[in-house]
Amino acid sequence: MVVSEVALAQSSSSASLGLQERAAGALWGLSVSESNSIAIGRQGGIAPLIALARSDIEDVHETAAGALWNLAFYRENALHIVQDGGVKSLIHLCSSSISKMARFMAALALVYIFDGRIDASVLAGPSSSGSSKTLNMDGVGRMALKHVEEFVTSFSDAQTFHTAAASLVPKALAQIAEAIRIQEAGHLRCSGAEIDRFLRMLRDPSSILKSCSAFALLQKAPILCILFFKNDYICLILILQYILQFTLPGGRHALHHSSLLHNAGAPRVLRAAAAASTAPIQAKIYAKIVLWNLEHHQVS
Repeated sequence: MVVSEVALAQSSSSASLGLQERAAGALWGLSVSESNSIAIGRQGGIAPLIALARSDIEDVHETAAGALWNLAFYRENALHIVQDGGVKSLIHLCSSSISKMARFMAALALVYIFDGRIDASVLAGPSSSGSSKTLNMDGVGRMALKHVEEFVTSFSDAQTFHTAAASLVPKALAQIAEAIRIQEAGHLRCSGAEIDRFLRMLRDPSSILKSCSAFALLQKAPILCILFFKNDYICLILILQYILQFTLPGGRHALHHSSLLHNAGAPRVLRAAAAASTAPIQAKIYAKIVLWNLEHHQVS
């Protein structure tokens, strides 16, 4: 199945838009499985997805972004995305797509790629001289995560957050939750492994309270400390926003995600994030909303 769908994607660059969307959609669906994700990478499925992500057609590049997001969860695939030139395509989607969903998934794929699992220098594609060129991951990451930062802060309205922070009443939290809701995100289903990764990031005191490296699962991404020097918590805000999108009431899999979060001990971690004295208002509000969502689902 993987081999045939990869072959379809590889031959779809000059095909009809319908076939391109079908090819990207098939790989997105298959990439939900760990074994399939790894097989897609090893069978050469990443390069055609990157090509599809460059499409100007929203349905095509959004679907390709979803597949790349799933694939980037695994280090080997994240490395292939870098080597095949996918970072530039994801940056373009994150900053320019008219689809919030495409921007959201591209941002998450970039976070996975630059979470510290890949070495500081990476050999990528043939250079003009015919040999491979070396990419400086710090430099590329600085540029990529700057666009992630801009995407995250685009959801922030200072007055609204200050008003909600002053009261923390359910009505105020609900208004913010509705304002930042990405409707399509409610249809996505993420795994327990993905939930666990983000909770590990939230639990790490050096990531939340002392530094800006919550994205860096292995604490090996010094570029993040440079990028977020003036806003150490932009990474925390993205993580919370990610969890928030998947627990909003009305989402198809909100109850499933809430159950995973409860089982992983998320309420305690979220309360700590909400109570952190130096955390920005956005982080506090998002943590409160996620807690509110979890309580809602527990009562339901």
